[in-house]
Amino acid sequence: MDYKSTLNLPATDFQMKADLAKREPEILKRWEEEGLYKNIMETGAERPRYTLHDGPPYANGNIHIGHALNKILKDIIVKSAFMTGSSADYVPGWDCHGLPIELQAEKDLGKKKETLSKLEVRKVCREYAARYVAIQREEFKRLGVFGEWENPYLTMNYGYQADILRELGRFHKNGLVYKGKKPVYWCASCRTALAEAEVEYADKTSPSVYVKFRVVNPKNKFAINPEKGTYFVIWTTTPWTLPANLAIALHPTLIYRLVKTPAGDLILNQELIKPCMEKFGFKEYEITEGTWTGQQLEDIVCLHPFIERESRIILGGHVTTEAGTGCVHIAPGHGQDDYELGLRYGLDIYAPVDDNGKFTQEVPEFSGQLVSNANKGIIELLERKDALLKEEPLRHSYPHCWRCKNPVIFRATAQWFVSMEEGGLRKRALEAIDAVNWIPSWGRDRIYNMVLGRPDWCISRQRAWGVPIPALRCKGCGKSFLDDGLIDRLAGVFEKEGADVWFSKGIEELLPPGIKCPAKCNDAGFEKEDDILDVWFDSGVSFSAVLEKRENLKDRADLYLEGSDQHRGWFQSSLLASVATRHRPPYSSVLTHGFVVDGTGRKMSKSIGNVVAPQEVIKKYGAEVLRLWVAAEDYSEDIRISEEILTRLSEAYRRVRNTMRFILGNLKDFSPEKDYVEYRALTELDRLTLRRLEELKGRVLSAYKNFEFHTIYHSVHNFCAVDLSAFYLDISKDRLYTSKAGSVERRAAQTTLYHTLDHLLRLMAPILVFTTDEAWGYLPGEKAASVHLSGFPEPRPQWREGWDAGLEKKWELLLGIKAEASKALESARKDKLIGHPLDAKVSIVPGNELKGLIEKEASTLEEILIVSKVEILSGDKDKLEGGIESREWPGLWILVEKADGEKCERCWHISPDVGKDLRHPSVCSRCARALS
Repeated sequence: MDYKSTLNLPATDFQMKADLAKREPEILKRWEEEGLYKNIMETGAERPRYTLHDGPPYANGNIHIGHALNKILKDIIVKSAFMTGSSADYVPGWDCHGLPIELQAEKDLGKKKETLSKLEVRKVCREYAARYVAIQREEFKRLGVFGEWENPYLTMNYGYQADILRELGRFHKNGLVYKGKKPVYWCASCRTALAEAEVEYADKTSPSVYVKFRVVNPKNKFAINPEKGTYFVIWTTTPWTLPANLAIALHPTLIYRLVKTPAGDLILNQELIKPCMEKFGFKEYEITEGTWTGQQLEDIVCLHPFIERESRIILGGHVTTEAGTGCVHIAPGHGQDDYELGLRYGLDIYAPVDDNGKFTQEVPEFSGQLVSNANKGIIELLERKDALLKEEPLRHSYPHCWRCKNPVIFRATAQWFVSMEEGGLRKRALEAIDAVNWIPSWGRDRIYNMVLGRPDWCISRQRAWGVPIPALRCKGCGKSFLDDGLIDRLAGVFEKEGADVWFSKGIEELLPPGIKCPAKCNDAGFEKEDDILDVWFDSGVSFSAVLEKRENLKDRADLYLEGSDQHRGWFQSSLLASVATRHRPPYSSVLTHGFVVDGTGRKMSKSIGNVVAPQEVIKKYGAEVLRLWVAAEDYSEDIRISEEILTRLSEAYRRVRNTMRFILGNLKDFSPEKDYVEYRALTELDRLTLRRLEELKGRVLSAYKNFEFHTIYHSVHNFCAVDLSAFYLDISKDRLYTSKAGSVERRAAQTTLYHTLDHLLRLMAPILVFTTDEAWGYLPGEKAASVHLSGFPEPRPQWREGWDAGLEKKWELLLGIKAEASKALESARKDKLIGHPLDAKVSIVPGNELKGLIEKEASTLEEILIVSKVEILSGDKDKLEGGIESREWPGLWILVEKADGEKCERCWHISPDVGKDLRHPSVCSRCARALS
């Protein structure tokens, strides 16, 4: 007889080979045809809303691995919120304006860009952005991310542009917007001002110089050396800013001394005298007795080293003794601290540099030269004027443009700003920060310190592609101003025709009647300005343009989630915009993730060749492994990715998938409605597994709540590999395969498996989005059409309460004995005494401590050890010659031998009763009963 056909062997169409790269697109297509996301939204329509607001990526290229990390994290959170019982609509968005897109469009245009008008450039930029919105949309969908992909928000949509303008109007009505001349980051390559968030720091080698400024009026503090002169000495790493020097700053409380040297009498901070003398190469010098605080030296007059201009001694709290001389060169048009001191002392905000980063005719010696190229000439001029004490290269961190990667300069230009002090905006923003839950908690200190020290927000840009600042310039007095009536009127026009009208229509078509210059110069002639708004303003007001406009979203988001760079970017611009006009933060919580680095922790770079593209990962492993990578890593730090990491995760995925497949195979004939076994009728082994499942559920649901997704991955993977594959599934195979199909013992195991898989699929659905839904389709019983329409499993108190302290202690001992016996079995296998555990008989001398338990649970031990026979011997250990004594329980001896009898052809157990049933002479009595 073919006894194999009598076994209840597993069978399922859920394939062991995932073939994710092929299967995932098929699942995506099915979801789209079934309208899954629409069904999810309809299912949650009456529930409390949970809103994760999407920070918009730039529509300027294919997505990279950082995009994948970000979108998958958001998707996990949104899906888990729905499965927790919320309505969690996800509205994706794109940042469509600004320099990143304009530069890419210009790159595509090549030389043709020089012949295009501003309107034509804007048209090309819009088309470019639209193209990449479409590309990125499909790439994000391929990751298994759910959302309103056919109804996203785009900052270039007419309605959104109108909202940007309305929010600018709110700022202006609150008195927060002004135009002023002050230093800003300026990119000469891109010819525009930059926000702090648009600047990144990279190492740069600069010429550092020590320069003498001759004293001409010491204000009776000291005598001037009549032969060699007396000088204050400054140190700077930007020699090109020296033509704009107007003062020298000393710290008011630091001590300064006069030092007699071969280069004249030099005044500098006393703590820095020795290192400076060594640097200048002066072995012989004299430190004079007199000392002064910086405050005592205020108002002393020096001469500029190569321009006929005075340079006054002023006081600045930012002066330190960390480097240099304690005397700081001040150019109010080229630095924030310099600017603030200049205002305090009434200095000109002087910056003789044009939009191209070249000196103007105000510096005739270097007119037309790029400031970066002028350093050499300025140093040579200092040498000729005998003003240079030392020049040396310095490697230091320096601000660079985030897009073109070139070094930027600080340059005073006329720009539009949002005041951080007017109306107490800074103070209110700092208070709002403390009303937000920052995840991780260090995010609070990071953004708090950034807002505490940030300058006024420069919101104007000198580019073409963006929402215009509808400022007017009076032809009579030259004053620039914003008009609330014009802003309100334009917002309505933008809503219908878009922001291009500012550039396409004449001023007379746009102005409201009765507009007048606020300076009351009575001139009715105006010109349009053509600056555009900072893109951080565009995205910063998304709470207004998106959250407050869509009924399915909360007007204050539950969560903003982006990379840690957004503390100075979107998190901050959104905070300032909302606090300025709504008097509250736009979010309740902010979650920050790190950056993606390679397997050794290096930043990804095309030049290094360590870039990992999500498209390539998907092609090789499938999006599911990419999602597993996101869940497996601690995103609060930088996240590593490499071929080795992906291979390891692919193997982990395979283990989880095979666990699902094994369970499905053993549920082929199980109907939860007909075959379900009540909890009290389950075996202790079944109940132990359900107890562990309940503990897993608690850990996983807590981890979702606290955004600790790596805990979910490790917990579920460990449960599948250890609690199931290496324990319960391995042990229960015999019961599942060899018992009568409809027997209570088999149905009990199937009931346990059913609960286990049902829980695993729902608990992992937000992460393994494709696999769980595929397996869900094979799960027996009545259920939601998709796992993504279901909820997380409810608590099962009975699974905990039905497992009392006595059972806990008993099974702790049984599993400890199993561990000891497994060592003996492994030793016997290595010695080739047995091949498979079913070849073995395990004899046990229990010792006094475990005697009662072992004698009572011999059959249980036989089951969990998966051996053919467990024999309990009472008395002396001498009966177990060659046995092993346990270190854990002295007196417990275990001996492994070959089992007595013949091998059952059906269950493979070795038993003395094989052949006793005449109808089935090649099987054991247990199998014979199952066959009757």
